[in-house]
Amino acid sequence: MGPLPAVRLEPYVRPFTYVGVDLFGPYLIKIGRSAPKRWVCLFTCLTVRAIHLEIVNSLSTDSCKKAIRRFIARRGSPLEIYSDNGSNFVGASRELMHEIKQISRELSSTFTNANTQWRFNPPSAPHMGGCWERMVRAVKSALGSIPTVRKLDEESLATVLAEAESMVNSRPLSFIPLESADSEALTPNHFLLMSSNGVREPERRPMDDSRILRNSWNTVQHTLDNFWRRWIVEYLPTITRRTKWFRDVRPIKEGELVFVADENVRNRWVRGRVIRVIPGKDGVVRRAEVLTSGGILRRPATKLAVLDVDSSGDANPKDLATRGGGCSPKQPFVPLP
Repeated sequence: MGPLPAVRLEPYVRPFTYVGVDLFGPYLIKIGRSAPKRWVCLFTCLTVRAIHLEIVNSLSTDSCKKAIRRFIARRGSPLEIYSDNGSNFVGASRELMHEIKQISRELSSTFTNANTQWRFNPPSAPHMGGCWERMVRAVKSALGSIPTVRKLDEESLATVLAEAESMVNSRPLSFIPLESADSEALTPNHFLLMSSNGVREPERRPMDDSRILRNSWNTVQHTLDNFWRRWIVEYLPTITRRTKWFRDVRPIKEGELVFVADENVRNRWVRGRVIRVIPGKDGVVRRAEVLTSGGILRRPATKLAVLDVDSSGDANPKDLATRGGGCSPKQPFVPLP
């Protein structure tokens, strides 16, 4: 099991500095006598686990860019955006830096100065986007708990999404402390609204007019620092645990023949040869590029099944012996006709 990426463990940063994005839906709404479809674009902060929801009219690149612009205008420009390798996300990443120059100067300067990078997970690897996939499930659960008698119009759908966003952002990230009766568990809303639901204001002490601005800023910063200290002590140890994949396995090597598993098509096994391996920061090979008859595919190592043959195409006696097939190591190896 690989270590968590640095963006999940970065303290003392603005919420939504590192963002994961995904689309889910569709939801049918009512406009007159028609029932058009609407999707939801979910942005999740990879550090404090807060979410931001935007309604998307279609799965096109243009709608994706508009949703990203609305998110930036309200939450600020992120440093890194992570997403699946969807065609709409790929198109948005290519055109975003060009299109962003055509909007207002303030938004353009904010976005270009941040040097935003868009990083894609390899195809057919939903487990690498578990951060936002889990939030999609949480939002769907929140939407299911909100009673709706009949089909919603677009304004009602926006209201329901805002309610679901508030519910998910008020969930506890850690255990409930027992220091006092007023203590509460740390939530994403603490970093967004300074409290779990935005009702409680941070404590303020009386001060003179000459120091009111400076002290007010210091009070806010001190409160946020306390939240980050609690995040480090209470939440960080819960996500750094290792619960599976303790044993090391033989890594995939260049030149090996593999089968590419495709979960979307039943009984489809594409054969290819590994032309490049991409190790992670810990040195373990977690993705690779495979040359097939249909072109070059980039897949995670979990979707590649290595064939027990050497580079010449003959069966490898060592691999056959270790896997229980062929002859035993003490007997000479005789290839089959």
